Amino acid sequence: MASQLSINGGVRPGAHPDARIADVIQKSHDRSLDFGLSESMTPDYGVLGAAELALRIDQNRALCTHALPVMETLYGQIANTHSMVVLTDADGLILHSLGDDDFLRRAEKVALRAGAIWTEKQQGTNAIGTALADAQATTVYGNEHFLRANHFLACSSVPILDPYGALLGVLDVTGDCRSHHQHTMALAKMSVQMIENHLFSSAFTQALRIHFHSRPEFIGTLMEGIAAFRADGTFLSANRSAQFQLGLSLASLRAHTLSSLFNVSSGQLVDAACSSAVLPAQLELELHNGVRVHANAEFRRATSVSFGAAQRYASDRASSVGFRGDDKVDGGGDGSVYGRGDNRDDAGSTSYRSSNPVPMRAMSSLQYLDTGDAAMSELLGRVRKVIGKPIPILIGGETGTGKDVLAAAMHRDSPRADQPFVSLNCSSIPESLIESELFGYVEGAFTGAVKGGRIGKIAEAHRGTLFLDEIGDMPYALQTRLLRVLQARMVAPLGSAKERPVDFALICATHHNLRERVAQGAFREDLYYRINGLFVALPPLRERSDLEIVIDKLLRAERFVDRPVTIDAAVLEVFHQHRWPGNIRQLSNVLRAACAMLDAHESTIGLAHLPADFLEELRTACRGESMEGRLDLRRDDSSQDAGRSLDDVTASTVDKALEASRGNVSAAARMLGVSRGTLYRRMTRVRSSRR
Repeated sequence: MASQLSINGGVRPGAHPDARIADVIQKSHDRSLDFGLSESMTPDYGVLGAAELALRIDQNRALCTHALPVMETLYGQIANTHSMVVLTDADGLILHSLGDDDFLRRAEKVALRAGAIWTEKQQGTNAIGTALADAQATTVYGNEHFLRANHFLACSSVPILDPYGALLGVLDVTGDCRSHHQHTMALAKMSVQMIENHLFSSAFTQALRIHFHSRPEFIGTLMEGIAAFRADGTFLSANRSAQFQLGLSLASLRAHTLSSLFNVSSGQLVDAACSSAVLPAQLELELHNGVRVHANAEFRRATSVSFGAAQRYASDRASSVGFRGDDKVDGGGDGSVYGRGDNRDDAGSTSYRSSNPVPMRAMSSLQYLDTGDAAMSELLGRVRKVIGKPIPILIGGETGTGKDVLAAAMHRDSPRADQPFVSLNCSSIPESLIESELFGYVEGAFTGAVKGGRIGKIAEAHRGTLFLDEIGDMPYALQTRLLRVLQARMVAPLGSAKERPVDFALICATHHNLRERVAQGAFREDLYYRINGLFVALPPLRERSDLEIVIDKLLRAERFVDRPVTIDAAVLEVFHQHRWPGNIRQLSNVLRAACAMLDAHESTIGLAHLPADFLEELRTACRGESMEGRLDLRRDDSSQDAGRSLDDVTASTVDKALEASRGNVSAAARMLGVSRGTLYRRMTRVRSSRR
């Protein structure tokens, strides 16, 4: 039960049982009063203009680059829970947000959108502002908010720190307090850990890095410690897990060296990293406190793309069949990016490090996408024939099928692999900004332009590969300018008449039928033929014959939990029968959510672990195809739920949730991650099935 605090220093009945949390909220209320706010006042809903917001986003480019893919993954876990995911800068300014349509409409009324400021000074006690003020993860529920206008919200915020410990911003999950889930904060903390680890990796691309843990299976997961040193052993930084394992704060670690922390010289580690037959070097080290750890050591030089980045990329990214949603590959430190390119603004670069290193000569990115499906094998065979040739490639396929992963794999197997791979999603950037993103601009080109200007994605891709994702959504006016660049191989930034030559391989992707878009007058016909040198269409997941291999690779590569996980036979049957409208991205999200529902002693995903919204989607599909009566979802005989149908498991899950919440339907709905209305419908269905 959330605490209900008065603003005069007293605690109302029903206060939070955790005195520390109650104290945090009370102190925040006191600060709100000091700012001259009152509970009944109308909040300050001023929102920055488009130009100023664009400038602030650009100033926080590294944060946005690494946070947006993680936000999408997090949102996939909480979708349909009347919630949204929010990213702010260190000043509490909302930079980006993702959310359910129904909740977004309510959120708009309290200015939970890009450009709004959510410090305590503006909004009183709220999770974002209070997390910034206290520099710690904070949940503010219902009327713990200072302003009555915000009492319908439940917010969980976690500060994001840069690799040197400075505050960068906040990741927040905000929703209707009636459907707040107890696991929200845990998911937010895990997401911030992912963001910080990616920021860490991108900050130390030319350093001696040690990835370590006392248990080898935790290396390559969020649990691993990462410490970075100069070649001479000078300490640079360490992530939060490393600080915990070493038992020292970041400030204390700055007084140490590699040898004083790991009892080994930098020369020994550099030699091991450079001479190792596998990548990265695998070692056993002893910490300064006597604890022995397993470690992977990497030494990255400025003159290359790091030790086999392309090979590690193939092993880690392609073998996972994509859709980690948070991975990028080293682009040589020039600001080029590798990644999904869907619904985000890419700008940074990070090096891959495989958790399962293999000999360099054995690797091929396209090879690891070939998982036994005949259509995929044929498609990859066609692609291999044109790699390295001046033939533009157009990738088609439904959303979530892995178009971005295929594009990155083609680049990594091409002669341009050691050059930039630059991705731009044409549908995720506002029309007012896409031109400057694509072509760049000079200083003073428009109000809010960054001092010194920006180079633009096309120029960034010089000598490398330019990947234009969702090109079917490119504004028509820009299509003309892009066509001219493709024809002349010259580009001029906004505000300048000076052109520069560009040389790049072109890969485009779309889920649209571009022929239909041409017929509708929404896409230029001449541009269509310019980008369509070879067309390949990725098959949807429902038509692939390698579903179980894809599942296995996702589970091994994603490391959703800290132990090996298997799939119950009944779940596999459900997966085979489902049509997967979201394809591999949806499958990845379902597996991630199911793993999150596993108890500490469980290692097999059963029907009861599947997300509630997925089961509802499956049931709806079954009814639509008149299959519900024939659907025999049986578990292995060794399972405690052997012989139980989907209805049985659903009924049991509802019963357990209601029992745990002592009959409180709202609490049970939050526990199950569904809305109260959905739970009522299921309760009615359960009662009907038992008659």
